[in-house]
Amino acid sequence: MMRGFSIVAAVLGGLLLAGCGPSPDAGVINFSIASAENQASMARVWQPLLDDLRKQTGLNVVAHYASNYTSQIEAMRFKQVQVGWFPALSTLQAIRRSDGEVLGRIIDANGAGQVYESVLIVRKGSGITLDDVLKCGKRHTFGLGDAQSTSGTLAPMAYVFTPRNIDPQQCFSVVRQSSHQANLFSVANGVLDIATNNTIGILFAQRENPELAAKVEVIWRSPPLPESAIVVRKDLDPAIKAKLKTFFVNYGTAAGAQGDHERAVLKSLAYGGFRPADASYLDPVAQMDASETLNRAKKSGDAGKIAEAQKAYDAVMADIAAHHAAAPKS
Repeated sequence: MMRGFSIVAAVLGGLLLAGCGPSPDAGVINFSIASAENQASMARVWQPLLDDLRKQTGLNVVAHYASNYTSQIEAMRFKQVQVGWFPALSTLQAIRRSDGEVLGRIIDANGAGQVYESVLIVRKGSGITLDDVLKCGKRHTFGLGDAQSTSGTLAPMAYVFTPRNIDPQQCFSVVRQSSHQANLFSVANGVLDIATNNTIGILFAQRENPELAAKVEVIWRSPPLPESAIVVRKDLDPAIKAKLKTFFVNYGTAAGAQGDHERAVLKSLAYGGFRPADASYLDPVAQMDASETLNRAKKSGDAGKIAEAQKAYDAVMADIAAHHAAAPKS
């Protein structure tokens, strides 16, 4: 029942974007931003980049801050937004469900594509270790991220809990799902014992609220995860797509005062810039997602669900193999 309610709410949330500004027919490009932190924090770091996007392309860009990742995906599905910044798992879902395509991927200041990690955090001085987490026994409270979050839910499940056949609902006394920022606040203030987060979220906290960030510590890190992407609807005017792509892949590369300004904007986002990419860069996320879906189906014992999930998993693995075969040999 709750799952059905959340989907309906997400759809309505997406549809309500139509009332937030002029329609796309009026020449507006609605740019969706996943609110991994609170909207005020996200607006502060994204607005300078969007201002530059308007100035350099002449496009009438309007920002929309999604309340959660599902509403962001659904808003693109219902054509309420045409482009946006999507986390990796949400990018994958936008491709599958919302006619989205990857315009470019995020890179870090060193030019690396995989720039962040999922983490488990606890209050500093609590003495809680990863071994304590894995003992379960409903001794601790736990905070997961958004259901569509790569680092907040998918990676911790794929790397920590599923391989050990641990169901968080059975492992912890309380399980809550919230944003990275809310989870960090809860752990720092002793409301939750353990929570998921990511290295970018920790970096933002250290910059925005260093006293609070100093109250938490990391007890587990995932392998490197594919970063977020700029996603665009496939049916957007090709000329507009070209303008958007040119802007993003060149942003931060100019010399002189303009380049210095753009690099400062990127630094506030904890980014080094944007690199052209296609969906193949999401292969690690696609594999994790398909594996988790298959594991859930197996636990259900439903033969139909298992067969369907196995077929989907095999298709994902075949796609990944094809991507590797097509990749340039170094």
